[in-house]
Amino acid sequence: MTGTPAPRSVSSPPLLCPHLRLFPHLPAEPALPAGARRRRAGTEAQTIVPGSSSWGTGEPLVGAQGPSSPAPSRSQEPSPYDESEVHHSFHQLIQEQSQWAAEEGLELQQRVPEADTLGASGSGHQAFLGPEGVPDYSTATLRILASMPSRTIGRSRGAILSQYYNRTVRLRRRSSRPQLRGVGRSARPSLRLYDLELDPMAFQEEEKRILLVKELQGLTVAQRDHMLRGMPLSLAEKRSLREDSWIQKGKQRGPQGRRGLFSCCSRLRYACVLALHNLGLVLLSGLQALTPWRYALKQIGGQFGSSVLSYFLFLKTLLAFNALLLLPLLAFIVGVQAAFPPAPSGSVPAFTGLELLTGGGSFSHTVMYYGYYSNATLNQPCSPPLDGGQCTPEAGGLPYNMPLAYLFTMGVAFFITCITLVYSMSHSFGESYRVGSTSGVHAITVFCSWDYKVTQKWPSRLQQDNIRTQLKELLAEWQLQQGPQSVWGRLRQVAVLGLVWLLCLGTTLGCTMAVYAFSELMIKSPVSAEREWELLALPLVVCLLNLGAPYLYRCLAALERHDSPMLEVYVAICRNLILKMVILAILCYHWLGRRVGALKDQCWENFVGQELYRLMVMDFIFMLLDTLFGELVWRLISERKLKRKGKPEFDIARNVLELIYGQTLTWLGVLFAPLLPAMQIVKLLFLFYVKKTSLVANCRAPRRPWLASHMSTVFISLLCFPSFLGAAIFLCYAIWQVKPSSICGPFRTLNTMYEAGKVWVRHLEKAGPKVSWLPWIHRYLVENTFPIYLVSAVLLAVIYLNIQVVKGQRKVICLLREQISNEGEDKIFLINKLHSVYERKERSRVGRAHEAETPPTLLADEQDAR
Repeated sequence: MTGTPAPRSVSSPPLLCPHLRLFPHLPAEPALPAGARRRRAGTEAQTIVPGSSSWGTGEPLVGAQGPSSPAPSRSQEPSPYDESEVHHSFHQLIQEQSQWAAEEGLELQQRVPEADTLGASGSGHQAFLGPEGVPDYSTATLRILASMPSRTIGRSRGAILSQYYNRTVRLRRRSSRPQLRGVGRSARPSLRLYDLELDPMAFQEEEKRILLVKELQGLTVAQRDHMLRGMPLSLAEKRSLREDSWIQKGKQRGPQGRRGLFSCCSRLRYACVLALHNLGLVLLSGLQALTPWRYALKQIGGQFGSSVLSYFLFLKTLLAFNALLLLPLLAFIVGVQAAFPPAPSGSVPAFTGLELLTGGGSFSHTVMYYGYYSNATLNQPCSPPLDGGQCTPEAGGLPYNMPLAYLFTMGVAFFITCITLVYSMSHSFGESYRVGSTSGVHAITVFCSWDYKVTQKWPSRLQQDNIRTQLKELLAEWQLQQGPQSVWGRLRQVAVLGLVWLLCLGTTLGCTMAVYAFSELMIKSPVSAEREWELLALPLVVCLLNLGAPYLYRCLAALERHDSPMLEVYVAICRNLILKMVILAILCYHWLGRRVGALKDQCWENFVGQELYRLMVMDFIFMLLDTLFGELVWRLISERKLKRKGKPEFDIARNVLELIYGQTLTWLGVLFAPLLPAMQIVKLLFLFYVKKTSLVANCRAPRRPWLASHMSTVFISLLCFPSFLGAAIFLCYAIWQVKPSSICGPFRTLNTMYEAGKVWVRHLEKAGPKVSWLPWIHRYLVENTFPIYLVSAVLLAVIYLNIQVVKGQRKVICLLREQISNEGEDKIFLINKLHSVYERKERSRVGRAHEAETPPTLLADEQDAR
């Protein structure tokens, strides 16, 4: 006999998602010998039932019936959820493949090497080489593995059509619809005569497609659309299937009188629904296109990675927070006071242009500051009493109490901001710290991250850049987990960290003392109205310290040499945050503790609002100067003078803390300057385009890519707890404890701003029994402390329950993973048992062949030797 070449291993196509493949260590399906293919083609109708029980369709495989065995029952299909049926089907599959191996023994014998080689190897079957440590399997075993659902679905279009044919059959049977009306059972093409997974003939796929179309006709419109939408086929193929099902349905129902009319009406209704659906998709895509900076953010993420992108996303979030804060202020305070301006209390100074920097001058007589707002009841005539008390409204008109509106609007705006912040933080936490692990994120990024709806050149290039950058970040994060440090290296790193932290804390203490000393100097030497520009001295000192200290921190951080760039960013954020929060605490003490006593006969609320305005303006100017000299000029010097090719990296920590610092100034000053959120919005809009232009032109991607999956959560948390919480404490102290000015503002006649609510409650008590429930709510729900403790207890209980739910989910996930692992081990055990059966059969067959070819004398000598 002449030997034929050994069969080659046919590589399985890549799967779209890594979790579909249960056995990644097993080799792919081999090519069958010619005789085996001929023998299998003859027995195909009796071996595998591809229609309703094919392994290629993701359902249990019913065992093959031999020539003498009875035909399988077609009335009942084994359920994929019945464990006993699955194991029984697998047992039948083993018996079937054993019969095939016995029949193909002579064919495989042609490819067996010489007897001495087989005897040395200890196995008579032809094996395929695999990875190191992975067992080799026989040809029949590999054929079984190639028929598993994880290796067939997604590879064969015919398998997909057969799978969804079975689903439509089950769905139609559950809905009790007739089967293929007008077509006899014998006239229908049967999928049971073909091997869908291994026979790539085109006419077989066409038969499957025709049968699928006929089954789709028996479903309702909603079921048909749902089924087509879930098929893993192209849009053109889905559209063709939908059109064919409608056309053939119309041809069948057209000549039937009233049914033809009903078909036309249903088709018209379907066309209207489809048109409305397409219109909704167009509008939705238009709304997505109107999203601020949509393509700009994609470009930044693809070119610079998720770490730099997190800064711009955080800027966009701050823009939304300020817009949400500004809307109620414009509607209930600024707009109402602008519609009913108070009588001027004196001459208004002319505009000189210096007001843009100092915030004083003519700006003090506008709706910009607290002192402009009146303490009258608007929208009706008001005559103030002679003793200087609160205005008493005359009859007629709808009263609008400006002090009450000012206080309640500020409270509601801050409450809405608090709820939005907490929701954003919880949502970001849920997105970043998902329950479970990210063990397969590399394969998911490789095989499942491409959006096939992208067809244009520019978006596809952006998507390529995004995927490439994500892979770099994932690989960099994986490399950081390699190689633990020695004990001596750890001790050295701890010593360096301690020294650097001492230097940074000393720098922070020095900056704090400098701000305190300069603020005390400003109190001792008051500035006159003619020398208003001297008021810029304190904001100038504060901005210089906020600009210079982060660069010193960055130089000291170079000594630490952190292995993780993420840890380096977190440490820099922590140091900058301590500096800025301590400086703001000193300034808050300077405003409410020192300036209130020094400005007894003046409107101290206007002064505090102007101070915050000057700090915001100077902070914005210094940010622009830092972008110009810190990035542009440094790039020019490094490229032309120092002859360096590399551009500077984008400092994420410093830029993020500048955003948090500016937002904290806005929240601190919104009580004294209601239009500060509008200024912050303009500042953020301008800052986005400046930073984006400087980033693209002057900066480069991080030298060490890293995955910033948790950065957004950290930024929102810092914005919520140190920033918003500190601003809320500052404003609550100003409302409950500090006496308002007696010459300006809506609370000029009260001891505290909070007394405006008490005065309103006393007026309600005198109004009559119709509104008596409002004073009761104020007395028992606002002034009483028990509801506060009750709400706090409920919140703690909800938090505890959420923690327990998360723990339960993690436990369930661990149990499910263990169950999946056990199922995989069971399958491997069965495959190894099958492999051992084939090995024993091969050894016995090779032994018989060896005895037949060996002379009797040699056999006798071997028996004597044994």
